[in-house]
Amino acid sequence: MSLKYAVLAALLEGEASGYELAKVFDVSLANFWPATPQQLYRELERLAQDGLIEARVVQQERRPNKRMFTLTEAGRHDLDAFAAEPPRRPTAIRDELLIKIQAMDGTAPAVTRALIEERASWSRGKLDRYARVRDRLLAGRTEEEYLRDTDRVGPYLTLMAGISFEEENLRWCERVLQVLKRRVALG
Repeated sequence: MSLKYAVLAALLEGEASGYELAKVFDVSLANFWPATPQQLYRELERLAQDGLIEARVVQQERRPNKRMFTLTEAGRHDLDAFAAEPPRRPTAIRDELLIKIQAMDGTAPAVTRALIEERASWSRGKLDRYARVRDRLLAGRTEEEYLRDTDRVGPYLTLMAGISFEEENLRWCERVLQVLKRRVALG
């Protein structure tokens, strides 16, 4: 999959500037499809050239003008066709930390422990951000009420996946720290 469909899906929420889309990616899409702002702006240009999104310029007084992007009918049809296709390949984990853990046996336990504690901290931070997004989406409703009544359930379902992923990261980190502590005690 390309960044194209992640951008089109983000625009389902409505018109947004490149800056606003970068924030959406950082908060809600980064858990499954990260992108740098530079990648995002390049993709917006391609999508506009292809007629899948439309751009309009908004004049601003004390700031540079900004471009606002919306999904076109062609973009919506392309996204619908993409959503109906099965994924091309299964999920694959590419994680530098796991390579480091694979090779950790020659490393001081304190170094490995620090890496794991840093990962746990990142996961806790993401879970905090996801909790704020969840609270904003629910807006005082129960999860069941939201899932029954909302027009768009997809953002919540992907948020649930991100929460589960980070919770599992934390469980793994805790287990690794237990193993390291036991090994140091035995050593």
